[in-house]
Amino acid sequence: MKSPPDYSIRPTSDKVKEAVFSIILPYFKPKTVVMDVFAGSGNLGLEALSRGAVKAYFSDSERDSVRLVRENVAICRAQDKAVILNADFRSAISRVSEKIDFYFLDPPYADGYLLEALDTILDSGSLAADGMIVCEHDRHEELPEEYRDLECFRSRRYGKTGLTIYRRKTQ
Repeated sequence: MKSPPDYSIRPTSDKVKEAVFSIILPYFKPKTVVMDVFAGSGNLGLEALSRGAVKAYFSDSERDSVRLVRENVAICRAQDKAVILNADFRSAISRVSEKIDFYFLDPPYADGYLLEALDTILDSGSLAADGMIVCEHDRHEELPEEYRDLECFRSRRYGKTGLTIYRRKTQ
């Protein structure tokens, strides 16, 4: 897989990626569909495909990121399982018409998009009933324990990175 040529794109570290998948892999279903929002290099969506997801949506508003995702999807020979959207996260999420089992949100840390992205997902109705939203953020950013009808399933810190995973509140 190709890496970004500079620091304009911040791929998820291998340590964080392994942690994410060790937590969520037991919840993968036979027809798991994921969406890698703010995809960057496509790292998380491609990892999900390699671990059994049947389809991955990738979205990013930056052309360089979309080009890198296309190259990495081709390298991994996953074109038949990938949908790549060059769009703002709001537009990309609203364009997906099927239920998503796992959303991966890794926006630029300083831009403050996480809660707006959570709102966009919840308002779209696209999160599967037992779906999860994986949020990667600055370790100093505190995300709420509960947000609308979501609850924090897991929260961890790895170096400079915070990881918060949400799922729907249990009754």
